[in-house]
Amino acid sequence: MTSTQSSGDRLTWVVRFAGDSGDGIQLQGQQFTLASALGGNDVATLPDFPAEIRAPAGTRYGVSAFQLQFGGERVTTPGDAPDVLIAFNPAALVVNLKGLAPGALVLVDESAFTEQRLKRADLETNPLDDGSVSDFQLVRIDITGLTEAAVKPFGLGSKDSGRCKNFWALGLMLWMFDQSRDPTVRWIERRFAEGALRAANLAALQAGHAYGETAELSRVLLQHPTPAAPLERAEYRTITG
Repeated sequence: MTSTQSSGDRLTWVVRFAGDSGDGIQLQGQQFTLASALGGNDVATLPDFPAEIRAPAGTRYGVSAFQLQFGGERVTTPGDAPDVLIAFNPAALVVNLKGLAPGALVLVDESAFTEQRLKRADLETNPLDDGSVSDFQLVRIDITGLTEAAVKPFGLGSKDSGRCKNFWALGLMLWMFDQSRDPTVRWIERRFAEGALRAANLAALQAGHAYGETAELSRVLLQHPTPAAPLERAEYRTITG
């Protein structure tokens, strides 16, 4: 793992979440946006849906993404080049590499880079090892494995356990930018009835946040608190479509 650089006096960031549609990418981006907005940041978002409806999992044309720019000054666009990319599989990584900012932080779910998934993404070599990401700050995390460990006490099957990884990664991102988990906790409690799935998603969120705290101790990841933007007190709306 490569440690990140200090953020200094930086006021805005561009973050891009990317993976399969089934990875909950849009939900992850929406929840991070909500936390940023309620934390006083100005935000602009850009959902990016797959090129094909029901595209095969792990393929390049099945990649779903969500990009946002947020920070402590007026934000008018979702940003041109992401400073941070969270990629859940090989296809999501290679599709988004070209547009990253120089020296961008790239976090990947290392467990997804299997031989089978590399083939699905039309890759002959592993981009984590062949120099493809040498110009960026690469952080390899077993997101799937850590998520499964966090939700194991709740007795979920393998499929449902894997679906919690978006909340694990969201917890890590909320920690990295010093955003509150409370809006996401409230959303989970409203969205899921009492039971194992609700408890597992909450546990995954908290586990991802805790991982960030632990990683900072080893200088793997650094926290980048983002100040509030100079916004007037008013009622703000989210416009979609």
